[in-house]
Amino acid sequence: MPKAKPALPWECSTQSAYVPLAFEGEVVGFCRPDCAMEIARSLNEAELLQKALQLVCYDLVARSGGSSESVDELVKRYLAKAERPLQGAALVAVLLKERQIDLDLTDDEFAKFCDSYRLSRVELKAIYRGEEVESHQLIPLSRILGKTVDEVIEAWKGDE
Repeated sequence: MPKAKPALPWECSTQSAYVPLAFEGEVVGFCRPDCAMEIARSLNEAELLQKALQLVCYDLVARSGGSSESVDELVKRYLAKAERPLQGAALVAVLLKERQIDLDLTDDEFAKFCDSYRLSRVELKAIYRGEEVESHQLIPLSRILGKTVDEVIEAWKGDE
């Protein structure tokens, strides 16, 4: 049986090729071609969406007769609403929606799934509406989400 070569601390692969990733003409890094394309597309799309948000907010403020300072305030409010919640019932609702997507279930199938773990449709809808999570729902939620009760409590209460 042939002996395995010991791993060397430095290696060179002539089969790998990396391309430069540039921002406004300046090289900011190197990565695989498929990753570079995806990164550039995502960053360009994010910039375009930011500009579109600015224009929409400008139009809304102009129609309501507000000032130009109101545009930045409105942009900040919309961005805050779009961010992923960090704690509370809103985060639990997001985790439930993500779990539904992971399981590839329809709304009705997911409601039945939750009901099988003792979280009724009424309770599920209440969480989605942003109503507070009750302490007796933590064990069913942990089972549904595939997390420990402590992880669910941390998501629910946050860093208090």
